[in-house]
Amino acid sequence: MDSVDRRAAASPLARRSFFSGVAAGILGTGLTACALPERGTAVPVGRTREATVLGVANERFFPTLDGRPLEEEFVRAVDRRVAVLGLKSRLDLPRLELLSVSGGGENGAFGAGLLCGWTEQGTRPEFELVTGISTGALTAPFAFLGPAYDAKLKAVYTELEPRQVMNPRFITAALWNDALADNSPLYQSITRYLDDRMLADIAKGYDAGRLLLVASTDLDAQLPVIWNIGAIAKSGHPKAADTIRRVLLASAAIPGAFPPSMFEVTVDGTTYHEMHVDGGAFAQTFLYPPSLLVDRQERMRKKQKVLQLEAYVIRNGRLDSEWATVERRTLGIAGRAISTMIAAGGYNDVVKIYYATQRDQIDYNLAYIGSDFTVSLPEPFDPTYMRALYDYGYQRARRDYDWSKKPPLL
Repeated sequence: MDSVDRRAAASPLARRSFFSGVAAGILGTGLTACALPERGTAVPVGRTREATVLGVANERFFPTLDGRPLEEEFVRAVDRRVAVLGLKSRLDLPRLELLSVSGGGENGAFGAGLLCGWTEQGTRPEFELVTGISTGALTAPFAFLGPAYDAKLKAVYTELEPRQVMNPRFITAALWNDALADNSPLYQSITRYLDDRMLADIAKGYDAGRLLLVASTDLDAQLPVIWNIGAIAKSGHPKAADTIRRVLLASAAIPGAFPPSMFEVTVDGTTYHEMHVDGGAFAQTFLYPPSLLVDRQERMRKKQKVLQLEAYVIRNGRLDSEWATVERRTLGIAGRAISTMIAAGGYNDVVKIYYATQRDQIDYNLAYIGSDFTVSLPEPFDPTYMRALYDYGYQRARRDYDWSKKPPLL
């Protein structure tokens, strides 16, 4: 969960403590060195697209290398949807609902509250496509499965304690380990919630022509990777459950703060290892690649009928600037610069999605944390802060959320 991005009401102290940990590790260079973490051989240059985790043909996609496999997966999903609903053609489908849930660390409590309040309000649709990155990846399976899983979604963001997310390491971890904290508690929490029943329900959703996509970043290849969670759950592979849990863990692994997830893959029968971290390294929000709906654009140019699509984007963060006095110190300046870049990236992502939906004639709806939420974050994953933010999102949605039809400033 991109907890470094706590621009939404995060205190300067919380940000400074993260970078102070790095500094302390650097100052520990005079201490006895520990053995550095080892890893297996990386996938050879240029072979990433051929690497497979489970041997499932459509288990994941590399949109920046080739968008066609993902486009074909969307077409197959729509065709399954047509068959399940007993329709004659794709154009007979009712409006398709799309949902994107962004990263934002503990701010994911906002999206969780919004979804649960939306259920209570009574107009929450069943989504044909749900995407998630970082904390959004943890929310996405619950959003995909609908109101039946609201209680679990609420528990994730209102009952988890910091010790159920991470274990801080010694200050020397900055030099002699792969992260400042151990996220194995988060893996245990993911495993507890993402049980066999939930995986079976995700597989049923996939059979019904619905897609659940989660993004991580392949650090070796410097590529975004989109994981087809429904297809993996449907595969029946003995390692499917563990793979999905580690994908969610990887998508929420802030580089430097949390360890990467290592995936054993094969290429031509030879085993290699990939290093995956937070999908937010590439984007904090995604809905569909710009090239995906080329056929739709062509049909619109010819004045032909197209499917009605409605897109919802939940930005687990604020979209206005947060003023702060920056200390004239290396760590203070670096920390502020990083949080500024993350904030700008988050805003740019929702703007890109907006322009893509306008081009493709898709109804656009945006939710984000407003300036009226003023609770401060005292430390990462503080339960009181997260419960307050959950309630903020819940109450606004319960009263019929006022979705923005475009990002602010446009």
